[in-house]
Amino acid sequence: MAVEFTLNGEWRDFAGDPRTPLLDVLRDGCRMTGTKSVCRAGFCGACTVMVGGEPVPSCQRPIGMLEGAEIVTIEGIAPPEELNPVQRAFLEHDVVQCGMCFPGMVITLTDFLRRNAAPTRSGIKEALSGNMCRCTGYERIIDAVMSIRETETPAAEAVSR
Repeated sequence: MAVEFTLNGEWRDFAGDPRTPLLDVLRDGCRMTGTKSVCRAGFCGACTVMVGGEPVPSCQRPIGMLEGAEIVTIEGIAPPEELNPVQRAFLEHDVVQCGMCFPGMVITLTDFLRRNAAPTRSGIKEALSGNMCRCTGYERIIDAVMSIRETETPAAEAVSR
């Protein structure tokens, strides 16, 4: 089966088993290795990508269901050689530990900030409830997100590409 989709603003196609998880198509077929494979059960959040403007676990989405979809990975969340506000805040607050969960967290929090111009600590915690991290306490992550000014929310065009 052939499936056509847009990946980070570029047209792509996949010819193969329609049951193949989007995660495998991204990592193996498209070489988008920023999307991490951790639990493969949809509960850790490491493989989160945007599909049609919504964050989804790519390990749980068969490519056959994504005909015509607009998909954005961590590689497409900001223009090349730039960081989006969440990435920049993570860097400035020295949040990154091993890095396995962070692509999914950046995608999740970018979407959260797009929808919430005035984030609260409890709102950030709720947004992150589907993203598991074994390396860090979440306080630095929450502090980093809280540091992002309202006027510096992630660009909607980067999220909805």
